[in-house]
Amino acid sequence: MTPVVFAFPGHTGLMRQLQAETGAIAGTLVLHRFPDGESYVRLDTPVAGREAVFVCSLADPDAKLLPLLFAVAAAKDLRAVRAGIVAPYLAYMRQDARFKPGEAISSATVGRLVSGIADWLVTVDPHLHRHASLDAVYAIPSRVVQAAPAIATWIAANVTKPLLVGPDAESGQWVAQVASAANAPCIVLDKTRRGDRDVTVSMPSTERFRDRTPVLVDDIVSTAHTMIAAIVDLRRAGFAAPVCIGVHALFADHAYAELQAAGAARIVTCNTVPHASNAIDVDAAIAAEVGALLGRKAV
Repeated sequence: MTPVVFAFPGHTGLMRQLQAETGAIAGTLVLHRFPDGESYVRLDTPVAGREAVFVCSLADPDAKLLPLLFAVAAAKDLRAVRAGIVAPYLAYMRQDARFKPGEAISSATVGRLVSGIADWLVTVDPHLHRHASLDAVYAIPSRVVQAAPAIATWIAANVTKPLLVGPDAESGQWVAQVASAANAPCIVLDKTRRGDRDVTVSMPSTERFRDRTPVLVDDIVSTAHTMIAAIVDLRRAGFAAPVCIGVHALFADHAYAELQAAGAARIVTCNTVPHASNAIDVDAAIAAEVGALLGRKAV
């Protein structure tokens, strides 16, 4: 039977792309928050005998994760063949180890919760630091969409003589991949973090790149303090105002305005989290992975 796609608010574009890729129908999902804070979820489209797909990017995860899991569980109860999650941004990946005694390893806990309810997962560039793949966290089949090709294409079309800049060592391999695809050189800065909002960076020798436009690339932009510190150092070193690119536009509090005020020439993100800065479309790549996982393409 034809799959059915249920989209949480803000994801109608991706739902349409999934429909075009897989031939799925659009499902109606009813969400409500009771005065006491509890969530109400109802599937108004039959799922019995169908593949059920739930689209929900997990920015602001504490408000979204339970309703998402309720919806997936309801589909399973209502005899869906399978019920899977498309989470363009996958939250709770950073706390992947116990750094201080007594800390909760939230990535492992969320992985067990989701794996115990959903049948599969598709996401974009999860924050894998100490894990080689999502299989270390999730016990269900998963597919990871790489944003690097779309980012490289955007850079090649919009930036003259780019220099790719990774804001920290964690970004090095990933930024090198983007740089290679964009046919541009890259450097990686050295970051020291003393707290959520206390970040300093230092850079290698950059004399031979002064005629290039720096392009800062990071996977998650939350407080933006890493990028802001990098902008300050790049400008101090004599570079032009940098273009700032993030995969996931979280932008906590006033981070977007602060990044603009710091001197970014342009701020661009992928459309994994709805935001005014979205300019790099990864919906087609996500839909292709879902189509392959479901074993179908639209005719």
